Amino acid sequence: MNSAFKTDEWSRRRFMEGTAKTFLGVGALGLTTRGHSALGPNLGLAERAGAAKHVIYLYMSGGMTHLDTFDTKPGHENQGETKTIDTNVDDLKISGYLPRLAEQGDKLAVIRSLTSTAGAHDQGNYLMHTSYEQRATIRHPGIGAWALKFKGRLNPNLPGSVYIGGDSRINGGGGFFEPEFEPLAINDPQGGLKNSKLRGVKQDDFDQRLTLAREFDSEFHQRYNVKQVRAYTQMYDDAVRIMQSRDLQAFDLTKEDEMTRKRYGDNAFGQGCLLARRLIENDVRAVEVGYGGWDMHNNVFVAAPERCEVLDQAMSALITDLDRRGKLEDTLIVLTTEFGRTPRINQNAGRDHYPKAFSSVLVGGGIKGGISYGRTDEGGENVVENAVKIQDFNATIAYALGLPLDQILYSPSKRPFTVAQKGVPVLDLFA
Repeated sequence: MNSAFKTDEWSRRRFMEGTAKTFLGVGALGLTTRGHSALGPNLGLAERAGAAKHVIYLYMSGGMTHLDTFDTKPGHENQGETKTIDTNVDDLKISGYLPRLAEQGDKLAVIRSLTSTAGAHDQGNYLMHTSYEQRATIRHPGIGAWALKFKGRLNPNLPGSVYIGGDSRINGGGGFFEPEFEPLAINDPQGGLKNSKLRGVKQDDFDQRLTLAREFDSEFHQRYNVKQVRAYTQMYDDAVRIMQSRDLQAFDLTKEDEMTRKRYGDNAFGQGCLLARRLIENDVRAVEVGYGGWDMHNNVFVAAPERCEVLDQAMSALITDLDRRGKLEDTLIVLTTEFGRTPRINQNAGRDHYPKAFSSVLVGGGIKGGISYGRTDEGGENVVENAVKIQDFNATIAYALGLPLDQILYSPSKRPFTVAQKGVPVLDLFA
């Protein structure tokens, strides 16, 4: 009897840890080993009224080429084969590889003056996601974790943050925050959630086992009524509640009609953007969708059109749907990358790493549409007007989300941090 109970208990814990990791983005053992961050004083910068509730972060891993997307230089030798087209807004022109987004130029805020100090992928990705340089001694939180820390979950029955993509190592994770601020990682947006259904046990039997386990653990909980033990128990309870929630259908793309799914594109990024829309509609606060393959050292005029076609279709469908459903104003869409690519074409008909100048786009969330901000020179090599550092770009995102930019938060080692490392938001981008 005792041996059987232990077997059931072990199975229960393995199942619950897997379920908790799936739904909450955490590992159970982490709750007993990681320290907790602590709030410090708010230094007084006012939060933005009417802030966006959600963020969809579209990350172009590898270094998106700015001359072949949002900062074309027609007539210059650096431009190469990429053509420039008009958008539906006077004086805003973008790459001919992005015709659908050109039709939505009135909703785009194109930032053409980003500049970074990190020219390697890992360092550039880390800086863009966190505002901090990569260190061996600490891992910094990403923008989704900051949003959850300061604003909390909107839907208690779903994870607060989700990452969709093939490489979860590149997303802005929870850093030194508590485990519940880690994003739930989904490799295949069309595959639904793993560990979301009971297998090999009936609901009544499962409920009975949970009741017995609580009774068995009750003396331990009374004796060790401390924060970490309570958090461990709460994680189990949250996982069971989420597993039984009807809100889990948000992850099921089969609920969408075939025409809608085709509009986003029959590929992982397109379906990831569709899943992001569904999650936002069900009050997930932060969703990141990753799309790699932008490291174009060779044959950029073959690779860029292919990547842009996928990006153009998915992002334009996302903007259209959020706008039609009345969600664009309270959802900030961020399109960004770790750095740009060399304006001068190399001997392999490609472009190399170029952190000195590159572009990103903001849409919705109270951002002005139909504008470009900042400017590079005639060859796209140097920022010559309104340079935007990575910290300033992230401060702009944080400000759009109503996060307190000057609020100091201490890591478990008692080191002070802020959401964008003293970056200054670009207020000219706001309506």
